[in-house]
Amino acid sequence: MALLFATNAADKAIPWFLARAIDGLRAQRGQAVVHAAEVVLALAAVMWLVRSLSRVVLLNVGRDVEYDLRKELLAKIHALGSCFTQQLATGEIMSRATNDLNQVRLLSGFGVMNSVNSVVAYVSALSLMFALSPTLTLYALIPYPFFALLTRSFAKRLYHRSRAAQEALGGLADRAQENIAAVRVVRSLGLEEHEERRFEEANQRAIEANMKLTIIRGAMWPVLMLLGSTGTLVVVWIGGQMVLAGELSVGQLAAFLAYLGQLLWPTMALGFLLSVVQRGRASYARVREILDAEESIVEQPDPIEPSGEGALCLRGLSFSYGEHQVLQEIDLELKAGASLAIVGRVASGKSTLAALMPRLLPVPDGAIFVDGVDVNRLRLRSLRREVAYAAQDPFLFSTTIYGNIAFALDEPYGPGARKRVRAAAEEAVILEEVDALPEGFDTLVGERGVQLSGGQKQRVALARALLNSPAVLVLDDPMSAVDARTESKILSAIDRAARGRTLVLITHRVVAAARAEQILVLDAGRVVERGSHEELLAADGLYASMARQQALRAELAELDE
Repeated sequence: MALLFATNAADKAIPWFLARAIDGLRAQRGQAVVHAAEVVLALAAVMWLVRSLSRVVLLNVGRDVEYDLRKELLAKIHALGSCFTQQLATGEIMSRATNDLNQVRLLSGFGVMNSVNSVVAYVSALSLMFALSPTLTLYALIPYPFFALLTRSFAKRLYHRSRAAQEALGGLADRAQENIAAVRVVRSLGLEEHEERRFEEANQRAIEANMKLTIIRGAMWPVLMLLGSTGTLVVVWIGGQMVLAGELSVGQLAAFLAYLGQLLWPTMALGFLLSVVQRGRASYARVREILDAEESIVEQPDPIEPSGEGALCLRGLSFSYGEHQVLQEIDLELKAGASLAIVGRVASGKSTLAALMPRLLPVPDGAIFVDGVDVNRLRLRSLRREVAYAAQDPFLFSTTIYGNIAFALDEPYGPGARKRVRAAAEEAVILEEVDALPEGFDTLVGERGVQLSGGQKQRVALARALLNSPAVLVLDDPMSAVDARTESKILSAIDRAARGRTLVLITHRVVAAARAEQILVLDAGRVVERGSHEELLAADGLYASMARQQALRAELAELDE
């Protein structure tokens, strides 16, 4: 603000001394002209310095705002979790974190600078114009009521069209992200032309939305410039008559025209400035939709650290996705170091139950306890380190095997980190296979781990989960869609990982569940059976039926071979 005021002060002082120079020249006072010229040169140097500094400061402010907002946005997305990201597509979120934040940066840097500068320029220039000639100032302001009405009309249209353009860009980004992520599926089904058409439709919508914005911006500029120039013509006509009548000196008219000229650029640039401000406002509104979203999982004040023993207890746990009831009255007691398998058909609630244990979904108060403490009272980061969770579909980053395993460390490349990564890989029974690769742990896994087999991805994810030596290990169906040989390796890894810690294994395979000390059978979100493998087979219920079906399928598979 100080720099902008200093810039305008120097800028407005120059015409004042210009008037003195012209009047001095007409009066043949050469010394006055030289003195005025020296002052003008000094003022121009000062103005150049402070104007440059003001732009550096304010444009850096825009960058700082963008930086802070991007950090806040990422932290908010992490806090909102999967419940929010299932509602808003990844491409749309990426568009808001890039395109929209760029517009916010322009608003907070360039937009703020020029908005403040325009206000100061108008107030100071009009004040000095009024001091020179109140009559001429009133004539100069004749076009401005029309100017204000037009500006308001353009501003409203700019906001709505800017928001539509940003939303169209978000849809385009989402379509592009989908096609890149699913490129193998598209190519395997021969749907390249179909996806190109879908992308073309989204691209066309984005172009149309941006063209509508461009048209309103293009129409605004010449209209506002015409109005601004009309004021100059009026001043030249009326001011010339005032000079001839002796009511105004030539120098004063020159200064008045200089001040009016200083208003001409802010007036003409107001259209572009409005576009920046309105597009920035529209973009900021889209960013705020994420920042203001309500978090479903919030850490309570003064959270407690878990003791690290690994005992689990569920008391009357029920959970719903909206109106859809997924789990009903689940009770469970699991001592530290014990093993539990949760078995059930598809959509029986197994994965939801697994995600609730480390509080990845909102947990009702008094429903899940770790070491005797309600999980809602535990510090989230500490809880998730004690209760390690490996999802059914393991996500691997597009980096090396080492980078994926070491991701769980605070300092992935710190002292002793590589030793810990190798120990975790050995515990997950993947170390020998990694060492056999040409690049070893430095092998790039590709997008979402595409270079690795399903079993290798599962065990890399398991190694990552084991890296911080959790007291409880929750594995969500780690043997889905793997062959018998891979299944054997994963089972060996699970057996090794379960030593000395509490294990909760979500599975639909009886051969895996049989290794656990206790088995819980879910059906439609309810516990229908519980006991050991032998007890459940003897009960001849749902578990025994699943065992017979899987045994029959295994026999048929052997006959096919």
